[in-house]
Amino acid sequence: MSSPASAALAALDKRHLWHPFTPMRDWCAPDHEPLILVSGHGAMLRDSEGREYLDGNSSIWTNIHGHNHPRINEAIRAQLDRVAHTSFLGFTNPPAIELARELVRIAAPERLTRVFFSDDGSTAIEVAIKMALQYFQLTGQPERTRFVAFENGYHGDTLGAASLGGIEMFHGGLSRHPFPVEHVRSAVDLDWLAAPETIAAVVIEPLIQGAAGMRLWPHGLLAEIRRWCDARGVLLIADEVMTGFGRTGSMFAFQQEGAVPDFLALAKGLTGGTMPLAATLTTESIFEAFLGGTFYYGHSYCGNQLGCAAALASLRIFEEENVIERLQPKIAHFARQLDRLRASPGIRAVRRCGFMAGIELGGPDGSALDPQHRTGARVCIAARRHGLLTRPILDTIVLMLPFCVTIDQIDHALNAVELAVAEILTP
Repeated sequence: MSSPASAALAALDKRHLWHPFTPMRDWCAPDHEPLILVSGHGAMLRDSEGREYLDGNSSIWTNIHGHNHPRINEAIRAQLDRVAHTSFLGFTNPPAIELARELVRIAAPERLTRVFFSDDGSTAIEVAIKMALQYFQLTGQPERTRFVAFENGYHGDTLGAASLGGIEMFHGGLSRHPFPVEHVRSAVDLDWLAAPETIAAVVIEPLIQGAAGMRLWPHGLLAEIRRWCDARGVLLIADEVMTGFGRTGSMFAFQQEGAVPDFLALAKGLTGGTMPLAATLTTESIFEAFLGGTFYYGHSYCGNQLGCAAALASLRIFEEENVIERLQPKIAHFARQLDRLRASPGIRAVRRCGFMAGIELGGPDGSALDPQHRTGARVCIAARRHGLLTRPILDTIVLMLPFCVTIDQIDHALNAVELAVAEILTP
């Protein structure tokens, strides 16, 4: 039973708010008690009733170093004392300049030399799309207007990014956009595409497709696509909104195959999970094509000083605290515990890439569950009673923990999933 203060907040929420990717009829039902999160520290979150939970999906895949990290908080406060935001259209600022330098340095300084800031993952992809189209117009190839994306891919919810996406469920039946996109299943399918001389770019989530239920790509696929693009003059867009900043075990997923893209889209973990900010990195040759004109794209909060200050602090934490190196034993332990979970009743499959995992639920005979039963959502709600917050993709439970978790907290997360699955799926 909620306290009067929590009940009053919940009533206001139901009266005025509209939540993303949420069935609002269920949310607004009289018997539904919204979980109201009020504070966080490290890998833990606290609700309005004082209950604590392990943040099992890093607050929608954004939080890297844990909540209320003192170094990031200090950087934001220091910047706030100077100025919170100034226009980036025709002006610049120190944290944006320094952040661009650092992103180039840690990504691919020999190739990705230019940084365009925007707001979130969708806009990072929109920037790459529009930049690719305008680049070919400026270089005498206006016929290159087609894009190639992969089935079951997800690249955001703005119109262009949604057009690239290959999961109808996330588009609400609005997949027919006036945008020339063709979806393929594998690198082999690329060879069957007609008129490759009219293709502007191929876009892919390197190593793993997140919203598809944590589906892994075969090793070497990205390098193969890079070679295909190079042979045909097609640009490669790497959507590392989810995989960037250590999630796969390296700073960026593309680095594991040495396949540097022409555009690198970053967001989510860029600021350590504190502020909205995105970046699209690209090459000097693409940048130079625009020197005679203007790139017609921009948002009010491009290059936001608070966001850039937070991102700089996050990158310094990576370097000074050896975050990637110290993460490796946790990845190994995570993998071992997931292997143990594979044999549990109700678990159909376990897929892992680095420090990310998808735990797919299934029937006693290993069959897929009926998505209309919303079993994944019910398991996640049950997991709250065991101190774990996460969110499913249909019937796949996603675990994407902050890097600051302890070994005991990793065990706690997996035990909570196992207990919740047993509660919901045991007859």
